[in-house]
Amino acid sequence: MIRDFLRFLDASPSAFHAASGIARMLADAGFAPDHGTAPGGHVVVDGGAVIAWWVPDNPRPRVRLVGAHTDSPGLMVKPHPDVEREGFQQVAVEVYGGPILASWFDRDLRFAGRVVLADGTERLVDTGAIARVPNLAIHLYRGDTPEIDRQAHTQPVLFDNRPFSQVLGEAAGVAPERIDAHELICADTQPATIVGNAIVAGRLDNLTSVWAGVQALIAAREGARDILVFAAFNHEEVGSASVTGAGGPLLERVLARLAESVGDPIDFYSASRAVSADAAHSVHPNYPHKHDPTHRPLLGRGPVLKVNANQRYASDAVTQGEWLRACRAAGVPVQTFVGHNDVPCGSTIGPISSTRLGIPTVDVGVPLLSMHSAREQADRRDMEWFVAALTSFLAGE
Repeated sequence: MIRDFLRFLDASPSAFHAASGIARMLADAGFAPDHGTAPGGHVVVDGGAVIAWWVPDNPRPRVRLVGAHTDSPGLMVKPHPDVEREGFQQVAVEVYGGPILASWFDRDLRFAGRVVLADGTERLVDTGAIARVPNLAIHLYRGDTPEIDRQAHTQPVLFDNRPFSQVLGEAAGVAPERIDAHELICADTQPATIVGNAIVAGRLDNLTSVWAGVQALIAAREGARDILVFAAFNHEEVGSASVTGAGGPLLERVLARLAESVGDPIDFYSASRAVSADAAHSVHPNYPHKHDPTHRPLLGRGPVLKVNANQRYASDAVTQGEWLRACRAAGVPVQTFVGHNDVPCGSTIGPISSTRLGIPTVDVGVPLLSMHSAREQADRRDMEWFVAALTSFLAGE
Protein backbone atom coordinates (compact mmCIF):
# COMPACT_ATOMS: atom_id res chain seq x y z
CA MET A 1 0.00 0.00 0.00
CA ILE A 2 2.73 2.50 0.93
CA ARG A 3 4.56 2.03 -2.38
CA ASP A 4 1.33 2.89 -4.17
CA PHE A 5 1.07 6.00 -2.01
CA LEU A 6 4.60 7.06 -3.01
CA ARG A 7 3.72 6.63 -6.68
CA PHE A 8 0.62 8.77 -6.16
CA LEU A 9 2.74 11.49 -4.56
CA ASP A 10 5.20 11.53 -7.46
CA ALA A 11 2.34 11.69 -9.98
CA SER A 12 0.59 14.56 -8.17
CA PRO A 13 2.78 17.68 -8.43
CA SER A 14 -0.29 19.94 -8.51
CA ALA A 15 -3.86 19.93 -7.22
CA PHE A 16 -5.06 19.29 -10.76
CA HIS A 17 -2.86 16.22 -11.15
CA ALA A 18 -3.97 14.93 -7.74
CA ALA A 19 -7.67 15.31 -8.62
CA SER A 20 -7.13 13.58 -11.96
CA GLY A 21 -5.27 10.73 -10.26
CA ILE A 22 -8.04 10.28 -7.69
CA ALA A 23 -10.64 10.09 -10.45
CA ARG A 24 -8.63 7.40 -12.25
CA MET A 25 -8.28 5.34 -9.07
CA LEU A 26 -11.99 5.52 -8.42
CA ALA A 27 -12.85 4.76 -12.04
CA ASP A 28 -10.72 1.62 -11.75
CA ALA A 29 -12.76 0.73 -8.65
CA GLY A 30 -16.02 1.07 -10.61
CA PHE A 31 -17.05 4.65 -9.81
CA ALA A 32 -18.88 6.30 -12.72
CA PRO A 33 -17.94 9.86 -13.82
CA ASP A 34 -21.40 11.37 -13.27
CA HIS A 35 -23.64 13.23 -10.80
CA GLY A 36 -25.98 10.27 -10.24
CA THR A 37 -27.78 9.21 -7.07
CA ALA A 38 -28.50 5.62 -8.09
CA PRO A 39 -26.89 2.80 -6.10
CA GLY A 40 -23.19 2.48 -6.85
CA GLY A 41 -20.19 4.78 -7.08
CA HIS A 42 -20.07 8.24 -8.62
CA VAL A 43 -17.23 10.75 -9.01
CA VAL A 44 -16.89 14.26 -10.44
CA VAL A 45 -13.80 16.43 -10.94
CA ASP A 46 -13.94 20.21 -10.96
CA GLY A 47 -10.54 21.76 -11.55
CA GLY A 48 -8.32 20.74 -8.66
CA ALA A 49 -11.22 19.38 -6.59
CA VAL A 50 -12.95 16.01 -6.69
CA ILE A 51 -16.11 14.70 -5.02
CA ALA A 52 -16.94 10.98 -4.92
CA TRP A 53 -19.82 9.14 -3.31
CA TRP A 54 -21.12 5.61 -2.85
CA VAL A 55 -24.87 4.98 -2.64
CA PRO A 56 -25.81 1.57 -1.17
CA ASP A 57 -29.04 -0.23 -1.91
CA ASN A 58 -31.75 1.17 0.38
CA PRO A 59 -29.46 3.69 2.10
CA ARG A 60 -30.19 5.22 5.47
CA PRO A 61 -31.01 8.96 5.11
CA ARG A 62 -27.61 10.26 6.14
CA VAL A 63 -24.02 10.50 4.92
CA ARG A 64 -20.65 9.72 6.40
CA LEU A 65 -18.15 12.11 4.87
CA VAL A 66 -14.37 12.43 4.70
CA GLY A 67 -13.06 15.82 3.54
CA ALA A 68 -9.48 16.75 2.60
CA HIS A 69 -7.65 19.12 0.26
CA THR A 70 -5.45 18.65 -2.80
CA ASP A 71 -3.38 21.84 -2.75
CA SER A 72 -0.05 22.51 -1.03
CA PRO A 73 1.97 25.71 -0.46
CA GLY A 74 4.57 26.73 -3.01
CA LEU A 75 5.42 29.19 -5.77
CA MET A 76 2.70 29.90 -8.35
CA VAL A 77 3.61 31.11 -11.83
CA LYS A 78 2.32 34.60 -12.63
CA PRO A 79 0.27 35.26 -15.80
CA HIS A 80 3.24 36.91 -17.56
CA PRO A 81 6.04 34.55 -16.51
CA ASP A 82 9.04 35.59 -18.58
CA VAL A 83 11.74 37.54 -16.74
CA GLU A 84 15.27 38.30 -17.94
CA ARG A 85 17.78 39.72 -15.46
CA GLU A 86 21.56 39.91 -15.62
CA GLY A 87 21.61 37.51 -18.56
CA PHE A 88 19.46 34.88 -16.77
CA GLN A 89 16.01 33.70 -17.84
CA GLN A 90 13.74 33.49 -14.81
CA VAL A 91 10.14 32.62 -13.95
CA ALA A 92 7.92 35.26 -12.36
CA VAL A 93 6.23 33.61 -9.39
CA GLU A 94 3.82 34.53 -6.60
CA VAL A 95 3.98 32.92 -3.17
CA TYR A 96 1.00 30.59 -2.71
CA GLY A 97 -0.12 29.93 0.85
CA GLY A 98 2.46 29.73 3.63
CA PRO A 99 5.47 27.73 2.42
CA ILE A 100 8.73 27.55 4.36
CA LEU A 101 10.48 29.61 1.71
CA ALA A 102 14.04 28.65 2.66
CA SER A 103 13.22 25.00 1.94
CA TRP A 104 12.59 25.80 -1.74
CA PHE A 105 16.09 27.15 -2.42
CA ASP A 106 18.63 25.04 -4.36
CA ARG A 107 16.12 22.35 -5.34
CA ASP A 108 15.49 21.06 -8.85
CA LEU A 109 12.00 22.38 -9.55
CA ARG A 110 9.25 21.40 -11.95
CA PHE A 111 6.14 23.42 -12.74
CA ALA A 112 2.84 21.61 -13.02
CA GLY A 113 -0.86 22.33 -13.29
CA ARG A 114 -3.19 23.15 -16.15
CA VAL A 115 -3.16 25.37 -19.21
CA VAL A 116 -6.14 26.71 -21.15
CA LEU A 117 -5.68 26.91 -24.92
CA ALA A 118 -7.05 29.48 -27.33
CA ASP A 119 -9.86 27.09 -28.32
CA GLY A 120 -10.96 26.78 -24.68
CA THR A 121 -9.65 23.27 -24.08
CA GLU A 122 -7.63 22.40 -20.97
CA ARG A 123 -4.49 20.30 -20.62
CA LEU A 124 -2.54 19.05 -17.64
CA VAL A 125 1.14 19.91 -17.93
CA ASP A 126 4.32 19.01 -16.09
CA THR A 127 7.56 20.61 -17.25
CA GLY A 128 9.90 18.26 -15.40
CA ALA A 129 13.04 19.67 -13.77
CA ILE A 130 13.71 23.05 -15.38
CA ALA A 131 14.60 25.59 -12.68
CA ARG A 132 15.91 26.36 -9.21
CA VAL A 133 15.83 29.24 -6.73
CA PRO A 134 19.55 29.82 -6.06
CA ASN A 135 20.90 30.79 -2.68
CA LEU A 136 23.35 33.66 -2.34
CA ALA A 137 26.90 32.41 -1.73
CA ILE A 138 27.88 32.79 1.92
CA HIS A 139 30.99 34.78 0.93
CA LEU A 140 28.73 37.63 -0.21
CA TYR A 141 26.92 38.27 3.03
CA ARG A 142 29.02 37.08 6.01
CA GLY A 143 27.21 36.91 9.29
CA ASP A 144 23.53 36.15 9.85
CA THR A 145 21.52 34.61 7.02
CA PRO A 146 19.87 37.42 5.04
CA GLU A 147 16.12 37.81 5.31
CA ILE A 148 14.23 36.39 2.31
CA ASP A 149 12.49 39.07 0.25
CA ARG A 150 9.37 37.34 -1.09
CA GLN A 151 9.45 39.36 -4.31
CA ALA A 152 13.15 39.74 -5.10
CA HIS A 153 14.62 36.47 -3.86
CA THR A 154 12.09 33.78 -4.83
CA GLN A 155 12.14 34.04 -8.63
CA PRO A 156 13.52 30.74 -10.04
CA VAL A 157 16.34 30.65 -12.59
CA LEU A 158 15.77 28.42 -15.61
CA PHE A 159 18.39 25.77 -16.36
CA ASP A 160 17.80 26.14 -20.10
CA ASN A 161 18.31 29.81 -20.88
CA ARG A 162 15.07 30.17 -22.83
CA PRO A 163 11.86 32.04 -21.98
CA PHE A 164 9.55 30.05 -19.71
CA SER A 165 6.64 30.51 -22.12
CA GLN A 166 8.59 28.57 -24.75
CA VAL A 167 9.38 25.76 -22.31
CA LEU A 168 5.73 25.64 -21.25
CA GLY A 169 4.55 25.37 -24.86
CA GLU A 170 6.81 22.37 -25.37
CA ALA A 171 5.49 20.74 -22.19
CA ALA A 172 1.91 21.30 -23.37
CA GLY A 173 2.69 20.13 -26.89
CA VAL A 174 1.50 23.37 -28.51
CA ALA A 175 2.94 26.61 -29.80
CA PRO A 176 3.35 29.07 -26.89
CA GLU A 177 0.99 31.57 -28.47
CA ARG A 178 -1.83 29.01 -28.28
CA ILE A 179 -1.77 29.10 -24.47
CA ASP A 180 -4.20 31.73 -23.20
CA ALA A 181 -3.88 31.11 -19.47
CA HIS A 182 -2.33 28.80 -16.92
CA GLU A 183 -2.44 27.73 -13.27
CA LEU A 184 0.98 26.30 -12.44
CA ILE A 185 2.77 25.67 -9.17
CA CYS A 186 6.31 24.53 -8.46
CA ALA A 187 7.13 21.09 -7.08
CA ASP A 188 10.36 19.50 -5.94
CA THR A 189 11.46 16.84 -8.43
CA GLN A 190 13.13 14.58 -5.84
CA PRO A 191 11.00 11.41 -5.67
CA ALA A 192 9.07 10.44 -2.57
CA THR A 193 11.22 8.16 -0.45
CA ILE A 194 10.73 5.62 2.32
CA VAL A 195 13.58 4.78 4.70
CA GLY A 196 12.62 2.38 7.45
CA ASN A 197 9.26 3.69 8.62
CA ALA A 198 9.92 7.27 7.51
CA ILE A 199 8.12 8.67 4.46
CA VAL A 200 9.93 11.75 3.13
CA ALA A 201 8.32 13.73 0.31
CA GLY A 202 6.72 16.97 -0.73
CA ARG A 203 2.98 17.65 -0.43
CA LEU A 204 2.38 15.25 2.48
CA ASP A 205 0.21 18.13 3.67
CA ASN A 206 -2.31 17.15 2.55
CA LEU A 207 -1.97 14.23 0.14
CA THR A 208 -1.62 11.93 3.14
CA SER A 209 -5.30 12.61 3.85
CA VAL A 210 -6.34 12.52 0.19
CA TRP A 211 -4.79 9.11 -0.33
CA ALA A 212 -6.10 7.67 2.93
CA GLY A 213 -9.61 9.00 2.26
CA VAL A 214 -9.79 7.42 -1.19
CA GLN A 215 -8.53 4.08 0.10
CA ALA A 216 -11.06 4.16 2.94
CA LEU A 217 -13.94 4.97 0.58
CA ILE A 218 -13.07 2.03 -1.66
CA ALA A 219 -12.65 -0.34 1.30
CA ALA A 220 -15.79 0.72 3.22
CA ARG A 221 -18.31 0.67 0.37
CA GLU A 222 -19.10 -3.04 0.50
CA GLY A 223 -21.71 -3.62 3.17
CA ALA A 224 -22.21 0.09 3.81
CA ARG A 225 -25.67 1.26 4.85
CA ASP A 226 -24.93 4.99 4.86
CA ILE A 227 -24.14 7.08 1.81
CA LEU A 228 -20.35 7.47 1.80
CA VAL A 229 -18.78 10.68 0.50
CA PHE A 230 -15.19 11.73 -0.09
CA ALA A 231 -14.46 15.40 -0.90
CA ALA A 232 -11.01 16.73 -1.79
CA PHE A 233 -11.08 20.52 -2.18
CA ASN A 234 -8.65 22.98 -3.72
CA HIS A 235 -7.42 26.28 -2.20
CA GLU A 236 -7.40 25.25 1.47
CA GLU A 237 -3.93 26.75 1.86
CA VAL A 238 -5.29 30.20 0.95
CA GLY A 239 -8.55 30.13 2.89
CA SER A 240 -10.92 27.85 0.90
CA ALA A 241 -12.93 30.80 -0.46
CA SER A 242 -13.29 29.67 -4.08
CA VAL A 243 -15.68 27.78 -6.33
CA THR A 244 -13.66 24.58 -5.76
CA GLY A 245 -12.77 25.32 -2.12
CA ALA A 246 -14.51 24.09 1.02
CA GLY A 247 -16.20 27.49 1.31
CA GLY A 248 -17.74 27.08 -2.15
CA PRO A 249 -20.93 25.30 -3.26
CA LEU A 250 -19.43 22.15 -4.81
CA LEU A 251 -20.08 19.67 -1.99
CA GLU A 252 -23.33 21.31 -0.89
CA ARG A 253 -24.83 20.79 -4.35
CA VAL A 254 -23.92 17.09 -4.34
CA LEU A 255 -25.33 16.60 -0.83
CA ALA A 256 -28.54 18.43 -1.74
CA ARG A 257 -29.18 15.96 -4.58
CA LEU A 258 -28.44 13.04 -2.29
CA ALA A 259 -30.71 14.43 0.44
CA GLU A 260 -33.56 14.84 -2.02
CA SER A 261 -33.13 11.25 -3.19
CA VAL A 262 -33.40 9.69 0.29
CA GLY A 263 -35.70 11.84 2.42
CA ASP A 264 -36.04 14.91 4.61
CA PRO A 265 -33.01 17.19 4.05
CA ILE A 266 -33.12 18.50 7.64
CA ASP A 267 -32.91 15.03 9.14
CA PHE A 268 -30.33 14.10 6.52
CA TYR A 269 -27.86 16.79 7.56
CA SER A 270 -28.37 16.54 11.32
CA ALA A 271 -27.96 12.75 11.27
CA SER A 272 -24.82 12.88 9.12
CA ARG A 273 -21.21 12.95 10.35
CA ALA A 274 -17.96 14.21 8.81
CA VAL A 275 -14.21 13.89 9.25
CA SER A 276 -11.99 16.81 8.27
CA ALA A 277 -8.76 15.02 7.38
CA ASP A 278 -5.67 17.23 7.35
CA ALA A 279 -2.05 16.82 8.42
CA ALA A 280 -1.17 17.39 12.08
CA HIS A 281 1.97 18.60 13.84
CA SER A 282 4.30 16.11 15.47
CA VAL A 283 6.36 17.35 18.40
CA HIS A 284 9.64 18.69 17.01
CA PRO A 285 12.60 17.38 19.04
CA ASN A 286 14.60 20.59 18.48
CA TYR A 287 11.69 22.88 19.43
CA PRO A 288 9.75 20.97 22.12
CA HIS A 289 8.74 24.24 23.83
CA LYS A 290 6.49 25.05 20.87
CA HIS A 291 4.09 22.27 21.90
CA ASP A 292 1.59 21.93 24.74
CA PRO A 293 3.15 20.04 27.68
CA THR A 294 0.26 17.55 28.00
CA HIS A 295 -0.60 16.98 24.31
CA ARG A 296 2.48 15.80 22.45
CA PRO A 297 1.79 13.72 19.33
CA LEU A 298 4.73 11.92 17.74
CA LEU A 299 5.48 10.21 14.44
CA GLY A 300 4.64 6.52 14.46
CA ARG A 301 2.21 6.65 17.39
CA GLY A 302 -1.06 6.84 15.46
CA PRO A 303 -3.38 9.40 13.82
CA VAL A 304 -3.98 12.67 15.65
CA LEU A 305 -7.29 14.03 16.95
CA LYS A 306 -7.18 17.85 16.77
CA VAL A 307 -9.01 20.03 19.31
CA ASN A 308 -9.14 23.82 19.69
CA ALA A 309 -11.33 25.77 22.12
CA ASN A 310 -11.42 28.74 19.74
CA GLN A 311 -12.91 26.63 16.93
CA ARG A 312 -9.87 26.54 14.68
CA TYR A 313 -10.79 22.86 14.49
CA ALA A 314 -14.37 21.57 14.28
CA SER A 315 -14.04 18.75 16.84
CA ASP A 316 -16.53 18.73 19.72
CA ALA A 317 -17.10 16.18 22.49
CA VAL A 318 -19.64 14.18 20.48
CA THR A 319 -17.57 13.94 17.32
CA GLN A 320 -14.41 13.23 19.31
CA GLY A 321 -16.22 10.30 20.92
CA GLU A 322 -17.32 8.96 17.55
CA TRP A 323 -13.76 9.14 16.23
CA LEU A 324 -12.38 7.36 19.30
CA ARG A 325 -14.95 4.57 18.91
CA ALA A 326 -14.05 4.17 15.23
CA CYS A 327 -10.37 3.91 16.13
CA ARG A 328 -11.03 1.38 18.88
CA ALA A 329 -13.08 -0.74 16.50
CA ALA A 330 -10.17 -0.73 14.04
CA GLY A 331 -7.51 -1.35 16.70
CA VAL A 332 -5.85 2.00 15.90
CA PRO A 333 -3.94 4.06 18.50
CA VAL A 334 -4.99 7.71 18.89
CA GLN A 335 -3.04 10.85 19.80
CA THR A 336 -4.44 14.30 20.59
CA PHE A 337 -3.15 17.71 19.52
CA VAL A 338 -4.01 20.91 21.36
CA GLY A 339 -1.98 24.01 20.62
CA HIS A 340 0.33 25.77 23.06
CA ASN A 341 -1.46 28.87 24.37
CA ASP A 342 1.36 31.13 23.21
CA VAL A 343 1.71 29.54 19.74
CA PRO A 344 -0.99 30.22 17.12
CA CYS A 345 -2.34 27.10 15.45
CA GLY A 346 -3.54 26.67 11.90
CA SER A 347 -7.02 25.72 10.77
CA THR A 348 -8.61 23.32 8.30
CA ILE A 349 -11.64 22.84 6.09
CA GLY A 350 -13.45 21.47 9.16
CA PRO A 351 -14.86 24.71 10.62
CA ILE A 352 -15.65 26.03 7.14
CA SER A 353 -17.53 23.02 5.76
CA SER A 354 -19.30 22.16 9.03
CA THR A 355 -20.55 25.74 9.38
CA ARG A 356 -21.77 25.79 5.80
CA LEU A 357 -23.41 22.34 5.86
CA GLY A 358 -24.49 21.90 9.48
CA ILE A 359 -22.86 18.47 9.68
CA PRO A 360 -21.06 17.67 12.99
CA THR A 361 -17.37 17.22 12.21
CA VAL A 362 -14.16 15.98 13.81
CA ASP A 363 -10.67 17.17 12.78
CA VAL A 364 -7.98 14.50 12.49
CA GLY A 365 -4.77 13.84 10.55
CA VAL A 366 -1.41 12.12 10.23
CA PRO A 367 1.42 13.76 12.24
CA LEU A 368 4.21 15.41 10.22
CA LEU A 369 7.56 17.02 10.75
CA SER A 370 8.47 20.10 8.66
CA MET A 371 4.90 20.90 7.63
CA HIS A 372 4.82 23.35 4.67
CA SER A 373 8.43 22.56 3.76
CA ALA A 374 9.30 21.48 0.23
CA ARG A 375 10.18 18.17 1.90
CA GLU A 376 8.07 16.86 4.80
CA GLN A 377 8.25 13.69 6.92
CA ALA A 378 5.57 11.22 7.98
CA ASP A 379 5.56 7.63 9.26
CA ARG A 380 4.26 4.67 7.27
CA ARG A 381 2.59 3.16 10.33
CA ASP A 382 0.51 6.30 10.83
CA MET A 383 -0.61 6.14 7.20
CA GLU A 384 -1.67 2.50 7.54
CA TRP A 385 -3.51 3.24 10.78
CA PHE A 386 -5.16 6.29 9.24
CA VAL A 387 -6.60 4.27 6.36
CA ALA A 388 -7.93 1.72 8.85
CA ALA A 389 -9.44 4.41 11.10
CA LEU A 390 -11.14 6.25 8.22
CA THR A 391 -12.48 2.95 6.88
CA SER A 392 -13.92 2.18 10.32
CA PHE A 393 -15.48 5.66 10.51
CA LEU A 394 -17.11 5.31 7.10
CA ALA A 395 -18.40 1.83 7.93
CA GLY A 396 -20.21 3.39 10.91
CA GLU A 397 -21.87 1.73 13.84
